[in-house]
Amino acid sequence: MEVTIRNHQLLCLDVGERRIGVALADTAVRIAIPYDTFDVDGTEITTIAELVVREKIDTIVVGYPRNQQGQATAQSAHSEAFAKLLSDMATVVFQDESLTSVMAENRLQARKKSYQKGDIDKEAAAIILQDYLEEHYAA
Repeated sequence: MEVTIRNHQLLCLDVGERRIGVALADTAVRIAIPYDTFDVDGTEITTIAELVVREKIDTIVVGYPRNQQGQATAQSAHSEAFAKLLSDMATVVFQDESLTSVMAENRLQARKKSYQKGDIDKEAAAIILQDYLEEHYAA
């Protein structure tokens, strides 16, 4: 009996109050790629739903912020509420996002090219997603 292993398409969201950083990955490759940022303007759920369908997303990884003591915050509650809005689209899971914005900005600064806040958001989403891949899809 031959077993077929299906690759999974992952979408990661770094949910902010103004913007959502977005990254994508295929579990066969296990490399998170910064994708885009979506403005939080009332159209974000529709935009995400269209992306889920277009990219055949199986799992949505939502960044889960915590304070320096590792405790949930008001922003954690915001991410939880946002994740509930996505639950009909795909499996939704959380991944710790501690210090990812700082790491993202450091990476972008190291490239010695100009960048915008949105670039930090999508790079942070890629870091969150890469962490998820390494924890759940290690070779």
